[in-house]
Amino acid sequence: MPRKVFVVGVGMTKFLKPSPDRDYPEMGKEAVEAALADAGIKYDKIQQAVCGYVFGDSTSGQRVLYQVGMTGIPIYNVNNNCSSGSNALFLCKQLIEGGIGDVMLAVGFEKMAPGPLGNGAYKDRADPLGLHDKKTDELIGLVKGPLTPQYFGNAGIEHMKKYGTTEVHLAKIAAKNHRHGMKNPRAQSTREYTVEEILNSRRIYGPLTKLECCPTSDGAGAAVLMSEDAVIRLGLQSKAVEIIGMEMATDTPGVFTENSLMKIAGYDMTGLAAKRIYEKTGVSPKQVDVVELHDCFAANEMITYEGLQLCGEGEAGKFIDAGDNTYGGQVVVNPSGGLIAKGHPLGATGLAQCAELVWQLRGEAGDRQVPNARIGLQHNLGLGGAVVITMYRKGFQNTSKL
Repeated sequence: MPRKVFVVGVGMTKFLKPSPDRDYPEMGKEAVEAALADAGIKYDKIQQAVCGYVFGDSTSGQRVLYQVGMTGIPIYNVNNNCSSGSNALFLCKQLIEGGIGDVMLAVGFEKMAPGPLGNGAYKDRADPLGLHDKKTDELIGLVKGPLTPQYFGNAGIEHMKKYGTTEVHLAKIAAKNHRHGMKNPRAQSTREYTVEEILNSRRIYGPLTKLECCPTSDGAGAAVLMSEDAVIRLGLQSKAVEIIGMEMATDTPGVFTENSLMKIAGYDMTGLAAKRIYEKTGVSPKQVDVVELHDCFAANEMITYEGLQLCGEGEAGKFIDAGDNTYGGQVVVNPSGGLIAKGHPLGATGLAQCAELVWQLRGEAGDRQVPNARIGLQHNLGLGGAVVITMYRKGFQNTSKL
């Protein structure tokens, strides 16, 4: 039986608009030191570390961690697009579950260029998203400009045509996330916007306006993970939040064999990972209290409500209109402000989501605290593709010692 795994320390920087004033080593160091301080341990307790980032040269993880300590431990560098931070977390969990070690460090960081994401860094080789581009062009036609808003905007268009959702639903999602972000001191945007202001902001692509899109950001996040034995040995039961389930999935054949823009944007792999995690944990979607969801664009949050089974297929509009995605509703989605308000430094996002859920489940989230939060769900998506879904449970339950 796999060993239990707990998060015992988390840290993150404030997410900021890209700037030459801070570089990734400084941001990464800040997040790691905050996570170590939260766990109350020194770096020499860390047995292995996994570092997630998208834009950067090889061994950037070592460049960050050598500032904290040079203990000769294995350090891995991973890149799986926007899910890179959760990939680092997933690998640390597997190392502990497999008995490789008891104390692991996951860190994610990103220093981004201003403006929208470019369409591939290398022009002399195949684009990893080339097949996704081809299928999208076949279905709706690609236009000149950044591709990510096209992927997610097209997914939103498909949902609207199938289920009758509207641009107002997207604006309501963005307004909610900006409202939540106002209470997060680490968020890049802390201003509230009305639905009307969001609808009237600059059109980016299709139904998406600027205030419905995540900004480019600089930042870092980190988490210390431990086995149950390590938690007990170090007396960290009061800090420990258990990872009761974690699933990673990649694209299904339907991305290329079926005519669905939602599937190209990751809807199928989200649904697959969600189905697996509910089955393995025995937790129902209705039992989830708080969710950190990959709202790179408001359209992705809308379709992901259904992918995560927070509502039924085709019911996202009703779910939004009822306020079931915020305080006082069925579940609080993105109390941090999500990617739209908090920001999206690609490699850091998964660790920032983890940090928010740990704070929520410990009751340490301040003005944005979700009342009586006991079960948290994390969704982190990378196109091309990978999705990581993580289920967290409040408190330390030492059943193996009974």
